[in-house]
Amino acid sequence: MKLAVSFLYPKIGDLLFIHIDSGDEKESKIGYKSRIADIDEESILIEVPIREDNGQLKKMFAGDELSLYFMTEGGVKNYFNSFVTGFKEDVIRMVRIRRPEPDSISKIQRRSFLRVNAELEVAVKTDKMFHFLTRTEDVGGGGISLSCDENHNVAEGDKLSCWVVVPYKNGSIEHVPFEGEIVRIKILEKGRKIAMVRITSVTDMERQKLIRFCFERQLDFRR
Repeated sequence: MKLAVSFLYPKIGDLLFIHIDSGDEKESKIGYKSRIADIDEESILIEVPIREDNGQLKKMFAGDELSLYFMTEGGVKNYFNSFVTGFKEDVIRMVRIRRPEPDSISKIQRRSFLRVNAELEVAVKTDKMFHFLTRTEDVGGGGISLSCDENHNVAEGDKLSCWVVVPYKNGSIEHVPFEGEIVRIKILEKGRKIAMVRITSVTDMERQKLIRFCFERQLDFRR
């Protein structure tokens, strides 16, 4: 079903300028651009993004968190944030991203919209069959950061199976399982480190549980 959109909303054919919010600080500074191919009730379909500096195609992954803007009359930049929900194979391959709510589009850039600081309990199993319990440093729809100590044998590139305990404001608790990959490790003092994990495999239903938690936490921060 096609969706009617207002002039303040991105339209089919518009260019989108994109940054990927990942645990990799260098990658997050790279600019990409793409064109909107279609819009439906839940998604915006875009062409595979290309790097602005060299024209290389960018391989996207489900769960990638994005900061985007499009231009309106007078060269005004309109920012919003989204994440990759899937792909569509057509004459050309298209990337499906979550359609933003109109009131979330702003002339002020807000990076990492879907990521919030939170200490949630998480059980981790690495591809080296190392198990441990820890807490998150932050949580997003496309990834989490884990607090690790010197006894946690983890490295960049490790594949993980994770189970996160997610509490909601109404008192209910969910357990969210997903597969992930460590994309960056930040070394802290006294042997501690932060492992930044990109979610590589999760069901849509489980991802929505994380996103719901993030939105609830953001509302708390704004009060």
